[in-house]
Order: sequence, then structure tokens, then C-alpha cells
Amino acid sequence: MAGPIYIADAEGLRTVVLEGLTVLFHPRSGQTHIVAPPAPEILDVLCEGEADLDGLVARLRQRFDFDEAEGRAAIAARLSELEAAGLVRRS
Repeated sequence: MAGPIYIADAEGLRTVVLEGLTVLFHPRSGQTHIVAPPAPEILDVLCEGEADLDGLVARLRQRFDFDEAEGRAAIAARLSELEAAGLVRRS
């Protein structure tokens, strides 16, 4: 069974990269978030279209070289954090 489908809530999102971190201003919530990789990369990929965890890992592996098992765990953790911050939601 497929897991949840994730969607980026990035309309109007403004980003600034500062020394390896990314500052995100989310106009819908009025909040500013400071995130580290792979959070900005996850948001970039989700802005291309919704995806479940498997699809997201596959898209990110096309761009970056990482161990799939370790990467999957890190991506799942970042998805939870992005969801809690209101930057990602489930469809």
C-alpha cells in the first residue's frame, strides 16, 4: 500500500540561502523558518508536483548521490518537520 501523498505549500514562498542554511518566509502563515539540507531540496522537488515518500526519494536520487536507506530515513524525518511547520501537507 502506498503511503501518504505530500504537497508543498510554497505559494509565494521566499527563500534566501545563507552559509549553508536556507531562510524561508512563508507568507500564508507569516512565519520565517530556517532549514538545513535536505529540507530545501525536498521542497524544490515537491514544487514540481506531489509525491509519496518513494517518489520523493526517487526524484532526489536523480539529482543527488546518497544511500537510499539512510536517505529515506532522513527524508521521512524532514517531511514530518516540514509538515509540522506548515510548509508541506498531505493530500
